[in-house]
Amino acid sequence: MPNLCFTGGTAILPDRTVDQAVVLCRDGKITYVGQSKSRIPKSAEIIDAKGGWISPGFVDIHVHGGGGSDFMDGSLEAVHQSCRTHAQHGTTTLFPTTTTGSPEQIKAMLDASKLAQQTWNSQNGAAIGGVHLYGPFFAKDKVGCHSESGRRSPTTKEYRTYFNSGIVKVATCAAELQGAAEFYRYARRKGCLVTCGHSNSSWSEMDAAFKNGIRHVDHFWCAMSTVPSIRKRLGVPMQGSMLEYVLSNPEMSTEVIADGMHLSPELLRFAWQLKTASRLCLVTDCNRALDMPPGKYRFGPQQNGSWFTSDGKVGWASKDSLASSVSGMAHMVRHMHHSTGIPLADVVRMASLTPAERVGMDAQIGSLKQGKQADILVLSPRLKVRSVFLKGSRFQISAHR
Repeated sequence: MPNLCFTGGTAILPDRTVDQAVVLCRDGKITYVGQSKSRIPKSAEIIDAKGGWISPGFVDIHVHGGGGSDFMDGSLEAVHQSCRTHAQHGTTTLFPTTTTGSPEQIKAMLDASKLAQQTWNSQNGAAIGGVHLYGPFFAKDKVGCHSESGRRSPTTKEYRTYFNSGIVKVATCAAELQGAAEFYRYARRKGCLVTCGHSNSSWSEMDAAFKNGIRHVDHFWCAMSTVPSIRKRLGVPMQGSMLEYVLSNPEMSTEVIADGMHLSPELLRFAWQLKTASRLCLVTDCNRALDMPPGKYRFGPQQNGSWFTSDGKVGWASKDSLASSVSGMAHMVRHMHHSTGIPLADVVRMASLTPAERVGMDAQIGSLKQGKQADILVLSPRLKVRSVFLKGSRFQISAHR
């Protein structure tokens, strides 16, 4: 593997940008980040950013599929197709995310993801950091676009099988479900980022969940409780919801889908102002329709997942109900930056270092820093993906992009 030198652009660090940057890599690791051209080895392969940006690879902790495949299809081919597709959009590490489904379907997804992780090479696309066990433990009234028939409350026998696979690194359960407390405690013991999502839980239920280990809430404002929804469920006096609890607790993190369809610019900026870039992640929550023509698709397993329609901008479960995004992470970064004016260093942090920190992988990935993996992007001045390097190896970008 040759020495690499990224130059001719501006490097994006977690807290600032560096003009006229020099980023050196050897044997798949970053060895230098700075401005000294005298450090460039004569034998280095020069990667000229041509006035663009030199960025860390993106890290997506909530993603369902792409390129026509869903991770819940449960095959190695589907995992590879999704990982290759997201690498085209700058994601270098991702966490395949389950939907609602049968135990057999979830196990097949875990097995395929683990095999892909164990046999990874750079041409497979984004590396798998672990699985996000997302469905099936959702509240009945917050299933969203997921198939309701596959929703259920957690049981020790079922979820221990998943955790014992060794690949689950993010674990979601609605806080109000029977068995949630035990689920959270077990997931915490397994070293997972423990989250609450697709939930209509109250402040007090969230506080109990926090004591049992949750530190994150999935896709803010989407399929989550509000003060009116809690009043409808629990009556008066009105109580706080997930929203108020997350905003008030400095240890809680959350995530936003910045595709331009789920949340308005003022909500995106509000989340950043209140949680800051160190507690807010960008996620794609992307489905199989990424890089596919508009049309009707299955969400979750191709065999029996729920139907949604992609209009090329977003997925729709019905005329009035969204069904996750059809955009990659580079689009999220562009929209978050251009529509809100949030500093680019903060936006890229939310798409790289912050999710890496939340899953405990920030020593290896998430920023341009000496000793970390050479997961590096070259972006155009308008933040379009020009080149992707995975552990120092170039990933082939499709010509049509």
